[in-house]
Amino acid sequence: MKKIVGKGYSKIDGMAISTGKPVYTDDLAMRDALVIKLLRSPHAFARIKTIDTSKAEAQDGVECVLTYKDVPNVRFTLAGQSYPEPSPYDRLILEDIVRYVGDEVALVAAKDEKTAEKALSMIKVEYEVLEPVLDFEEAIGHKSIVHPEDNLHCNFDIGLDKDRNIATYHKAEFGNDIEEELGKCDVIVEQTYYTQAQAQAMMETFRSFSYLDHTGRLIVVSSTQIPFHVRRHIARALEISASRIRVIKPRIGGGFGAKQTAAVEILNALVTLRTGKPSKIVYDRQETFSCTTSRHAMRIKVRLGATNDGTIKVVDMEALSDTGAYGEHAPTVFAVAGQKTLPLYNKAVALRYHGHAVYTNKMPAGALRGYGATQGTFAQECAVNELAHKLGMDPTELRLKNLIKEGESTIAYGKTMESSTLDACIQNGKQMIGWDEKFPSRQISENKVRAVGMAVTMQGSGIANIDTASADIKLNDDGSYTLYVGATDMGTGSDTILAQMAAEALKTQMDNIVVNASDTDISPYDPGSYASSTTYVTGMAVVRAAEELIANMKHLAAMKLDALEDELEFDGEKVFTSNGEKSISIRKLAEELLVGTLSKQLSGSGTYGSPVSPPPFVAGFAEIELDKETGKFDVIDYVAVVDCGTVINPNLARIQVEGGIAQGIGMAMYEDVVYTSKGRMITDSFMQYKIPCREDIRSIRVDFEESHEPTGPFGAKSVGEVVINTPPPAVAAAVYNACGINVRRLPITAEKIFTGINNK
Repeated sequence: MKKIVGKGYSKIDGMAISTGKPVYTDDLAMRDALVIKLLRSPHAFARIKTIDTSKAEAQDGVECVLTYKDVPNVRFTLAGQSYPEPSPYDRLILEDIVRYVGDEVALVAAKDEKTAEKALSMIKVEYEVLEPVLDFEEAIGHKSIVHPEDNLHCNFDIGLDKDRNIATYHKAEFGNDIEEELGKCDVIVEQTYYTQAQAQAMMETFRSFSYLDHTGRLIVVSSTQIPFHVRRHIARALEISASRIRVIKPRIGGGFGAKQTAAVEILNALVTLRTGKPSKIVYDRQETFSCTTSRHAMRIKVRLGATNDGTIKVVDMEALSDTGAYGEHAPTVFAVAGQKTLPLYNKAVALRYHGHAVYTNKMPAGALRGYGATQGTFAQECAVNELAHKLGMDPTELRLKNLIKEGESTIAYGKTMESSTLDACIQNGKQMIGWDEKFPSRQISENKVRAVGMAVTMQGSGIANIDTASADIKLNDDGSYTLYVGATDMGTGSDTILAQMAAEALKTQMDNIVVNASDTDISPYDPGSYASSTTYVTGMAVVRAAEELIANMKHLAAMKLDALEDELEFDGEKVFTSNGEKSISIRKLAEELLVGTLSKQLSGSGTYGSPVSPPPFVAGFAEIELDKETGKFDVIDYVAVVDCGTVINPNLARIQVEGGIAQGIGMAMYEDVVYTSKGRMITDSFMQYKIPCREDIRSIRVDFEESHEPTGPFGAKSVGEVVINTPPPAVAAAVYNACGINVRRLPITAEKIFTGINNK
């Protein structure tokens, strides 16, 4: 019987956050830190012919001005991925070629922001303007080559063909011949779907500060999801040993994947090493929108083949992804779009996912919650909904007939599902939304109609056979415990759930666990908060650390009690012999073993890396109200039923689901990164970039259908990313059911619906 796991504890830092007590990166920066500002390219694609920094350097208060002439010629990637990273090493700190509007041209470090801004205005640059590649559908074979350099490097063969603007090529094919099996199908759906670039839009913008400690080591304090990867990036880019670098992550004001890319840390590290002085860099909102990363925009062509009874036999997806000016996350995001979709429909006998990610002269794409699965889910689930319409089947019944179930295997990627309640999620969601009464639509007035739509999705839990996390737990002299983890809580509550798992394993109370997280000098290695890995991977490391600590406590208690270890039991408060004759409290053990001849620090260490990445599942149901005269619609109700294995903390899991659904609704209806014909981003502020506010989100209702994942801590799987995936296809289906218009290019706006209705 679990006492801590499964209970809805408040976040251990929740009250402090709500009362404004935690400090964030910029709060910790030294008052005399040099302020860094960047001169950015006004052109989408250009070569720097001349650059004159003399007037800027002559200004009082300017400490240094750096250009491409002043930085190492070592290419690297900013992608926060385990080494060796699959993303191409295609960046320099500063370069004589600029590849998008906003790309870095020069760096100024000055005594204050005003001086730095004035110095930027005094730098004179002459550009040779080149023809940019702005349409990703025209990138392959374009006469302009985004990366003409010869020293671009990849750790793996990712299908890079830079002379054709191809960042990666990927193909995964399973089962029988696609064309042959399509020929046997009674019904075929063949459509093309587009997902847009989406901004992460977290509250805290990018920021970092650095200084040299008393030994001359570089200390970097950063709002990052990936402190250990940041250390490696800095070491490579600046050609110094990683042992000379310490990265500390304080409180983070959100990330959503943006801070899985090391956008700023190298810059202030460079300045501090050059000047010996503390320095800081804080991006404003415009820079965060236009000079970092967004979601990869994709075009996905889908072919589904099925028999008349609704058995899906063929799933064929061809994708094209826009990675922008640099290739951070390009191969992995692209691959995930297939890996997290094809295994869903395991009755298929022929499956394929293939295509390219291409370079363009736009802001780079990177990691964003869902990480490719969001794009792949939109295309596949829209196609399944269109197939249901062609077959005259209820889309819920079509899915129940074809979806993989617990214990079943799939030819796609060789997966066997050890835990799944997706069928129960669908049944529960149908009941919650009132599907049988509302599907497909109901007229409520002359112009207005209400309709429902649905979709399902899967994700993963960590990256199988790659990412490994560690945790340490120390018994303190008062009988409390300190949990050391490298995982980064970015508002998700990971510190809380890891403390819950430690408390459960140690049979103690939550207030007996102190969490110390994310300092590369102190914390055990953790890849960071991404790939839905914290609960599953780091959580299992915490459990193993607790188990080792218990074993160590028994070992030393046996010496103290003059008993055999095999005779000892542990109940959270004491270690005692099975017959109950001898015992020693944990507090007494902690006190006595820190002095005298048996003095030894009691601790436990755990490491976990999984050979599998068990998927969580969601069934999502949208109800909309649409005005047929104008095309305007609102999501009036959204139901999400989730299988994330054992729910460690229902309150925090529910909040994760609600937040992800809101982001998914934003992607479905509003959010879009838009550029001018010259490649300048228009949507570079919250005035131009619309995200859902509280008034837009009327009702989100969440329920859980627990499964038990045998490889996860207490049976848990992930929940952080999967929850963003269902709203775009579910909303698209509801729009079709309301007015008969299939909007296959996100976002789904009133204008597109209005035009479709009038054309129809």
